[in-house]
Amino acid sequence: MAISVYIMPVLILALLIYARIKRLETYNVFVRGAKGAFDLVLGIFPFVATVMIMVALMRASGLMDILVGITAPVFGLLGIPPEVAELELLRPFAGSGSYALLSDIYAQYGADSYVGRCASVIMGTSETIFYVAAVYFSQTSVKKLYYAIPLALGLSLFGTMVACFLCRFL
Repeated sequence: MAISVYIMPVLILALLIYARIKRLETYNVFVRGAKGAFDLVLGIFPFVATVMIMVALMRASGLMDILVGITAPVFGLLGIPPEVAELELLRPFAGSGSYALLSDIYAQYGADSYVGRCASVIMGTSETIFYVAAVYFSQTSVKKLYYAIPLALGLSLFGTMVACFLCRFL
């Protein structure tokens, strides 16, 4: 039996012991935390819903296909396989849609192919930039994302270029 089976029970027990030593009312503290989480979900929901609706509209309207058609040759020049262009464009917006696309890439090219390895690296090393910005920045006083979003997108593209270059040799 793996030790990982015992990690959560030990952490919960340690937390309860710590709360007892500090004389905290564990149930009341838990309820206050849950209430705060509920308020957080209500606060960020409009931002998350907007990102999800935008991704669905981009795919349904055909805009994503147009963008893939335009960017695939550019990605090819940068060393990124054109077959992963849609994944590279979708990943900053949506995680679950990206995983579905990754599954399609595996089915078509195989997980051990160059395209499959590049897609895996994109999924493993990139972030859903717009989702993260919507969630985290919606709860902070930072509202001007003029530099954060373009910088994150540029670095994500650069990381993909380096990763695809390295995938050629692995």
